[in-house]
Amino acid sequence: MAKILVLDDEVEILKLLRAVLTSEGHSVATAGDGVRGVAAFEELQPDLVITDIVMPEQEGMETILKIRRLDQRVPILAISGNTGCTSGDYLDVANTLGADRTLAKPFSPSQLVKIVDEMLLWARLQE
Repeated sequence: MAKILVLDDEVEILKLLRAVLTSEGHSVATAGDGVRGVAAFEELQPDLVITDIVMPEQEGMETILKIRRLDQRVPILAISGNTGCTSGDYLDVANTLGADRTLAKPFSPSQLVKIVDEMLLWARLQE
């Protein structure tokens, strides 16, 4: 089906997302931070990127900006468990910086699959 790149510093989240997405027939590559994620993006040219916001080395916000400089069309889903911060909502900022959709942690596998399917369909219709 689709090549999906998942970026998150939590190993268990990476394992969970890989399992859910591969069970749907997708090919999934992962990276534990934004620096590795951007390098993987350049190498793999995925059909969809899922990135956490709070990560070491390079946070999701900077990662979204760098991916957008490389490719304006690839769909980006930003995920974060830090949605109630007093400094503002990370997911709203991610949208402003170029994420196409956002999803707050925790989320169910069915929520993830529904959003991924919608984003991939939207990307196909844009071609």
